Amino acid sequence: MSALIAREEIAYEAELVWLEDIEELDYVRQSLDRLPTRRGKPAYHRDGRMVGYARLAPAAQPSRASGTFRRRVFWLLPHDRDTAPTGLYAKGAPAEAVDPRTLSPRRKGQRTERSEGEREAGQGQRPGHH
Repeated sequence: MSALIAREEIAYEAELVWLEDIEELDYVRQSLDRLPTRRGKPAYHRDGRMVGYARLAPAAQPSRASGTFRRRVFWLLPHDRDTAPTGLYAKGAPAEAVDPRTLSPRRKGQRTERSEGEREAGQGQRPGHH
């Protein structure tokens, strides 16, 4: 869960790579995955789809025990709001969800009214942009 991601665990992030336009997404799920490289696109083994991932700086050290790097991966499941706007998360959001607009390298991200479904479903424009 995003609340369980500590600042020191993302201290070596150099950049976030988005595979989709995050302006269209109310929220993304984030997790820390153990990955074999600092920078490459990770393999994806969940239902749904990966929408982004973090690349680490060269100074990031692998785990002594496993030789892997802990990197954030951003993803969505088939029943998330972007594909099921009136479904389980029409209001509210999963525990590990944050508004992707609040994310940046070394920053955990936040829940917002948008990520919690506090705006009309399908309302793609922000106030003042008609």
